[in-house]
Amino acid sequence: MNSDTPLQIGEGEGVRQKKKIMNYKSDVEAVDAFNVKFKELRNEIAKVIVGQDEIVKSVLISIFGNGHCLLVGVPGLAKTLLVNTISKVLGLNFSRIQFTPDLMPSDIIGTEILDENRKFRFVKGPLFANIILADEINRTPPKTQSALLEAMQERAITAAGTTFQLDKPFFVLATQNPIEQEGTYPLPEAQLDRFMFNVWLDYPTLTQEKQIVNQTTSDYEASLNKVLNAEEILYFQSLVRKIPVNDNIVEYAVKLAHKTRPGKEIAHQISNEYVSWGAGPRASQYLIIGAKCHAIINGKYSPDIEDVKAVSLPILRHRIIRNYKAEAESITVENIVEEIMKSL
Repeated sequence: MNSDTPLQIGEGEGVRQKKKIMNYKSDVEAVDAFNVKFKELRNEIAKVIVGQDEIVKSVLISIFGNGHCLLVGVPGLAKTLLVNTISKVLGLNFSRIQFTPDLMPSDIIGTEILDENRKFRFVKGPLFANIILADEINRTPPKTQSALLEAMQERAITAAGTTFQLDKPFFVLATQNPIEQEGTYPLPEAQLDRFMFNVWLDYPTLTQEKQIVNQTTSDYEASLNKVLNAEEILYFQSLVRKIPVNDNIVEYAVKLAHKTRPGKEIAHQISNEYVSWGAGPRASQYLIIGAKCHAIINGKYSPDIEDVKAVSLPILRHRIIRNYKAEAESITVENIVEEIMKSL
């Protein structure tokens, strides 16, 4: 499709009004603009974050896909710095919550206090921000985890009988340490399913680590430019949803999710042998949303199978539960996803 060909997408009055505000003549022009903005975002983030290109891309896809992201990595890999940097270049409010065993739901949601006029007033907690860094989410009890995850799902908080709508856009970046598991509260599968991506952070390369050391042990200070604002982010989130998808791509994504479910009609043999529970319908939805976003950041106006494949592992990683046989034989989720994609 060339840049003169209009996308065959329906649009409501609200979308047309937003397009007018953004000064884009067509959806194709908006997609081209998004592609440029995305590259600008990555360039700005690269001023501070050395390497981690795939991680940055996954987090940004989560944001524009209106999802949430779970980062798994050892301490010191710049998880906090990454989300703080992203919040600055996106012009959004950022809040960091350190999850601990004694953290209560009211500590993150907010609480009522008696003010000087002897009237109860609700004081908002750190959840009332655009970007939330939930640091070491598995270190806090399920009651507090549930309070966060309810906000993720509903984009609203109920306190003292009143429902408060959270500011949009709203994005949660949660972290977990894969090493220290003693005294932790692992997220149940139903709660893990609310995260669009599960991204594993690895150590930097030798060259990257030298650059990190040079930057952090000198007087280097990056000057970050704001690339987008909240209104533009909401517009581009809406634009991603409107990208057309061919039926064969939807069928591929749905079959990919179905083949992870052991005992089902079209389950792959590797799933029947090594998987206890497979991915649910939310995986199929996120595969399409992620593929749409991956397509337009690469200059395409509609996703293809390669775009689905590109986002499949971080979407399926936390939705496929291996059985004891898989663990005993060192069969990883990566192995399972790779085999299923070969069959498709």
